[in-house]
Amino acid sequence: MATTFKNLLNEDVISNKTLLHESIPITGSIVSGTYTENNIKNYSHGLFQSVYDYPYLSSSANHIFDVTCGYSNNSGLSGTSTGHIQNKEKINIYNEMAQVLAGYDITGSIQEFDADGDIAAGGAKIKEAYFINFSRLLTKDEIKKGSFTIGFVTGGTQAAPGHTLTIADTNAENTYKVNSPAGEYGLLKVSAEEVDGPLAVGDNVGLLYYQAGIAVLTASVFINFGGLVTTATQNVTGTLTGSAISGNADGIRTRLQNLSFNNTTELNSTIYFCRANHNEFNYSTNPTYLSSSKIVVKQNTQDNPVSYVTTVGLYSADNELLAVSKLSEPIKKDPTTELTFRVRLDY
Repeated sequence: MATTFKNLLNEDVISNKTLLHESIPITGSIVSGTYTENNIKNYSHGLFQSVYDYPYLSSSANHIFDVTCGYSNNSGLSGTSTGHIQNKEKINIYNEMAQVLAGYDITGSIQEFDADGDIAAGGAKIKEAYFINFSRLLTKDEIKKGSFTIGFVTGGTQAAPGHTLTIADTNAENTYKVNSPAGEYGLLKVSAEEVDGPLAVGDNVGLLYYQAGIAVLTASVFINFGGLVTTATQNVTGTLTGSAISGNADGIRTRLQNLSFNNTTELNSTIYFCRANHNEFNYSTNPTYLSSSKIVVKQNTQDNPVSYVTTVGLYSADNELLAVSKLSEPIKKDPTTELTFRVRLDY
């Protein structure tokens, strides 16, 4: 324990934030087909489907994302027809997602997802949506803005695609929105399409919530997808109302070709500049520093006192040791030198 202390001044302490990014590629072969769907888990409650990177019964499996769908009370699909499968559950899922991600309006009602993010101006709403909820293992602290890309097969099959549709959060690092209770989000736009259809490059087709790690895709993206679920003629409207949530998840998953994004880990640091002036810390409190009241490291009485710095300790105001930093090698200190040690605490 130290017996001599030096107070740190305000200019001796600074804070810093570093963002670390990791590329996350997910291929369609993993999502569908590689493990004969043994990496796809459906639950008895039937509210969502989980995708793993390996058969989920294996201890080596990692959870990748969940897929589910829903529609608003105001959607034309939210009727009470007996042909609507899991109608209540789909409405509840939409409301739950919207409550968390979009919040409430001034009347206390749950807001619907806004297609262009400009809630105050009104405009088109996403009333029927598919939700992809990414694992925190992949997204870390958040998805990096402008790095998200997802591709779907719109013609043929995943094994032999005829046409593809690519969606991305293009230029989101400069245009992201902040009017969500869940944090920042960006607009998902069509970035490439290989066949003419109701969509065009630049169209808004969804929202991506960066801190929550959730992608919201409007169901209209899949309006012309043949064989979205079980039959070649079933369109997205028939799928949303006539198939269970697990069936809808199967349809989206088997059409997913590639997905990639960069995650973000926020590393916060406090840096302490510990300064030893020329007249400070030239003596050691180690008992072996003295022998018969003489400084061991001095050859004669005229020599300067010498010490070797090996450790820097950070103490609280009441002299309680809080952190210890070890030097890679002892640093010589005498009255002719001044030293500054840079100590960084990451959290």
